[in-house]
Amino acid sequence: MGKCLFRGWLVRAVVGLSLVGGAASAACRDDAVELRGDFGQARFRIDLADDPAERAQGLMFVEDMPAGQGMLFVYERSQPVSFWMRNTLIPLDMIFMDASGTVQKVHENAVPGDLTSIPGGDDILAVLEINGGLARQVGIVPGTELRHPALPQDVAAWPCDGAKP
Repeated sequence: MGKCLFRGWLVRAVVGLSLVGGAASAACRDDAVELRGDFGQARFRIDLADDPAERAQGLMFVEDMPAGQGMLFVYERSQPVSFWMRNTLIPLDMIFMDASGTVQKVHENAVPGDLTSIPGGDDILAVLEINGGLARQVGIVPGTELRHPALPQDVAAWPCDGAKP
């Protein structure tokens, strides 16, 4: 198998990427997010950071994170958000979403330890952090939709109950 084909297969296997259309294979869960876009669907196991202390800690001091894992930061209301990489030891992709779960911005390969502010936008409700470079490999871009039960289901682009297309 060629190097590029093998790498694409490995990424799909590790993050649970499905290149077929249709509904996700499992219902929404607190410990996972699902994303859909032109690439198909992907699932990441996540730790949820939904209070100020958890959001402040984030992924600081984490030395290694499996490719199929990440952290979902959820705020009480949509707002301007920015992140930095203080005490973060691994490169990360930051995926910024509005209240509907629609990706507004992807910041790739944030540099470990960098104190430069990384703005996500003015109307952000959630941020998914995954290993650096993985968003590009999967195909996560603005317009990609994420679903998780912590997002407001009444405005979700892809609600957990599957009621809206």
